[in-house]
Amino acid sequence: MKKIAATGGKGGTGKSTVAVLLAADFLKQNKKVILVDCDVECPNDYLLVGEKLTTPIKKVYGEFPELDKKKCKKCGLCVKTCRENAIFQAPDKYPLFIKELCSGCGACWLVCPHKAIKPKKEKIGEIFVNKIKNNFYLITGMARPTLEETGPVVFKTKEFALRFAEQKGADFVLFDTAAGTHCPVISALLDCDLAYCVTEPTPMGAYDLGLILDLCKKLKVPAKIILNQADLGDKKKIHPVAKKFGVEIEKEIPYSRKLVEAYSKGRLLDFSLN
Repeated sequence: MKKIAATGGKGGTGKSTVAVLLAADFLKQNKKVILVDCDVECPNDYLLVGEKLTTPIKKVYGEFPELDKKKCKKCGLCVKTCRENAIFQAPDKYPLFIKELCSGCGACWLVCPHKAIKPKKEKIGEIFVNKIKNNFYLITGMARPTLEETGPVVFKTKEFALRFAEQKGADFVLFDTAAGTHCPVISALLDCDLAYCVTEPTPMGAYDLGLILDLCKKLKVPAKIILNQADLGDKKKIHPVAKKFGVEIEKEIPYSRKLVEAYSKGRLLDFSLN
């Protein structure tokens, strides 16, 4: 079972489009494919294949700190320990936990010498499964609105997807990551066999391509470049970045009005990368 990611430092370069087109190509080869939408803050793969998200198959839970004021001595050690700056404490006051910034790492309740902080379980997201065709499933992770740190939702979605793929005997698992190089993207990229870094021939596309290629290098994930809308900008801007990291441009996708129309109507599976 091969694990392939469609990623790209910059948003809007077409990574979701490429992820669906890759799935379509593998299906034409009679392969069993699981597509996993790891852009949990704004998943859209289900729209691109003409589906709806109805009932979640699994709920994702995280743990957040809860203070026992009877035990708390206001020592401030939890504040000093939190690397997310998710705990605020005014002088001589009890610490306040900012849930939107909390990653649920557990450092605060582990370090508290008075056992005044305990983990409280809360729902942070949901996982949906759509059967698109006999050999094709879409798994969608969706984070709770206002959740700042969505890495744990991506981790649980990926964990669920890999177990699901093994049960179905999948040949390929495709991970559509979020834009950027932050924790949710790292969670999706870890342990992948290959990352297709989707970019566009613009100055910003070239800059962010360098960031995502550097991340793949650090994670030891082999990478290739897919240049989307290759005929609309100056693709010479991409060549120095590819050369710097020793990564080849696997494919150039020209602008296509028909592809744009298929995208807007949820019919991307009718197209092919070839």
